[in-house]
Amino acid sequence: MTEKFIKNEQLNFIKRQIALIKDSTKKNVPPNVLAAVIDLANAKILDLFPNSALDQQEMLDLSRLKTDAEYEQYIQRLSAFLLPFPRITEQQLKKMFPKNKKLKLPDLSNIDHSQLTYLSWNDLSSNKKFIVYELDGKMVGIDCKFTPTSKNNICSFCNCFGQVAYFSTVTKAKNPKNPDYYKAIGNLICADSSECNKKITDTEYLTTFLRDSLRM
Repeated sequence: MTEKFIKNEQLNFIKRQIALIKDSTKKNVPPNVLAAVIDLANAKILDLFPNSALDQQEMLDLSRLKTDAEYEQYIQRLSAFLLPFPRITEQQLKKMFPKNKKLKLPDLSNIDHSQLTYLSWNDLSSNKKFIVYELDGKMVGIDCKFTPTSKNNICSFCNCFGQVAYFSTVTKAKNPKNPDYYKAIGNLICADSSECNKKITDTEYLTTFLRDSLRM
């Protein structure tokens, strides 16, 4: 039996490829066009796992699937091999945010770790959003000023259109010639991080943002 090897964002990416195939099928495109869409989707999925074993490659192969039921079974089968978000304790979270003396923590027992790319929660009393992520094998966390918006927009993390909030964080960047220097980074991201975790398909922007914020 193969070990768990699929990350949440990778499964989201696979689901999006299947949605593209289903959409092409509904549009009754010519068979050769549909075959090309399936081949491209299959290639993109396999590219996500360059070091996958043969049995994993066979599991990921969707070229023989035809019906909606088969695609649903395929997703359910892959879901059994999801890598869960690392378990973290309340004490560890408190150590990540030592400046927040009255840190409001999420209910960790109520979180589905298998459907997380990053852990995040809002503290409306302090207008802050907290983000925790495993970066280069180490759990890191940042807190950001959090401002709700009235209009929908594109989230910087999942790149999907929806209800977003503006958040900004002060980086650890220094200027030896100016001790009062600081650099802030602002973004629009999903107001509901659980929804963002359901849609995010890659972590390139998230990791870049965290490295810029933490100067790692």
